[in-house]
Amino acid sequence: MSTGAIIAIVIVVLIVLALVLWLSRRSRAAKLESRRHEAREIRREAEVRTAEADEISAEAEERAARARREEAQARQQAARAEEHRREADEHHARAHDVDPDTKGDYVPERDRPASPDDAQYERPAGTTTDADADRTVREFEVIAEDKEIEIAPGIMFPAWSYNGRVPGPAIRVTEGDRVRIRFRNRGSHPHTMHFHGIHPAEQDGVPGLGDGEIMPGERTVYEFDALPAGLHLYHCHVRPLAEHISKGLYGAFIVDPAEPREDADELVMVMNGFDTNFDRANEVYAANTIGFAYMDKPIEAKVDQLVRVYLVNVLEYDLINSFHLHGNLFHYFPTGTSKHPSELTDTVMLCQGQRGILEWRFPYPGKYMFHAHQSEFTELGWQGFFEVT
Repeated sequence: MSTGAIIAIVIVVLIVLALVLWLSRRSRAAKLESRRHEAREIRREAEVRTAEADEISAEAEERAARARREEAQARQQAARAEEHRREADEHHARAHDVDPDTKGDYVPERDRPASPDDAQYERPAGTTTDADADRTVREFEVIAEDKEIEIAPGIMFPAWSYNGRVPGPAIRVTEGDRVRIRFRNRGSHPHTMHFHGIHPAEQDGVPGLGDGEIMPGERTVYEFDALPAGLHLYHCHVRPLAEHISKGLYGAFIVDPAEPREDADELVMVMNGFDTNFDRANEVYAANTIGFAYMDKPIEAKVDQLVRVYLVNVLEYDLINSFHLHGNLFHYFPTGTSKHPSELTDTVMLCQGQRGILEWRFPYPGKYMFHAHQSEFTELGWQGFFEVT
């Protein structure tokens, strides 16, 4: 065999080997690409399944939230039914001389024999008596009770109230008066009355001191001297405190100075809010409970007449509240304990429990808006008008 033939054979063999190697590599590449494609398909399928699982989870969370809302509504309806049942029992009791609490013999309180605890219990709120020639005693009757109230058109709220209203009645006395509060708990939970101001510890209306928590059906008497002059407040001090306050157990406590303030057109404004779906956040904000009330019926005032507002903040679940007056400025007296204002301004901010007296005159007629200077509060009810003539 010639050298040329051998070389040709070698070249052919090398070409065949190269072709086999190329085909082998191409086959492996094709298999790798196929595996990559399968992996992508598996990944796509996993993503689809994950998306389906997320959708199912979101649907389950929505169902759970709906169930919680329905449960809250059911509790509210049950509370209403219980209130209606209790009212029916009381009406039946009075008709048949039966005590609705004990189911025993019912004796109207006005006919009960007097005792140190019950003496003059039926005395109307704010009655004045003379303990001696130099002493005035002012007596008030306050009853805690569960009551459904309307806080905006068509929006009902299962409140805990003093004397069937939210805020509770404004209690007003004069510096140095003896204050006697005859308190009875006709609600479904323990309650107290805690007054801001100066008084003995046993009259503080907190659990563990004095009579402590007043259980349903029980009563007590709070008695102290009205000190100092100024604007104060009262509220329930039973835990959970946020719930007892947010449900409506609060009111203004005004102690006029012995030397009276200048005559003025006066108004108490208790800034509050309401958690209507029980998520510890307010859905309605107001001054004196009813959202937008002073938008529909503006507060009437006269040109150049002194206006005095007793402003109290009891708002729960929000850190601060505020009052802003349009078209004017007011003198601000923090807590009302001084006759000298701290500033001339058109806006004040208050945390819960803070209060102050505002005084101003309108030099021009017209409608002047007032509102909280938190936009959310304003849009959810806390705004109104003064109409000046």
